[in-house]
Amino acid sequence: MKTNYYVFFLLVSVFISAISQVILKKSAVKKHKSIIREYLNFQVVFAYFLFFLAVLIDLISLKYVPASYVPVIETSSYIFIMILSRFIFKEKISLLKLFGMFVIFSGIFIYLV
Repeated sequence: MKTNYYVFFLLVSVFISAISQVILKKSAVKKHKSIIREYLNFQVVFAYFLFFLAVLIDLISLKYVPASYVPVIETSSYIFIMILSRFIFKEKISLLKLFGMFVIFSGIFIYLV
C-alpha cells in the first residue's frame, strides 16, 4: 500500500517536470534584451528550480517504488505536456494525438494494475 503513495508522488514529479518544460518553452519564445537575460530570467530560474524539486521527489520515491515502474510512469509526461500545451499555447490536439494519448494511458494502466 505504501508503494501506491510513492507511485502517486512519481506522477506528481512528472507533472512538475511537465510544468517546468512549458515554462521553459514560454521563456524561449520571448524576445530578450541580451543573451544573458535569455538564460538568467525569472522563468528559466523558476523552471530549473521545479526540475530540481521533481528530481528530489523522484529520489525519495525510488526508495519505495521498484525501478521498473519509473520508465512507465515517466511516459505520462507526454500526456501532461499535451494537455498543458493545449491550454497555455492553444495548440490543437488532433485525433492522432488523442489516439496516442489513449495508447500511452492504456499502457500505463495495464502495467501498473
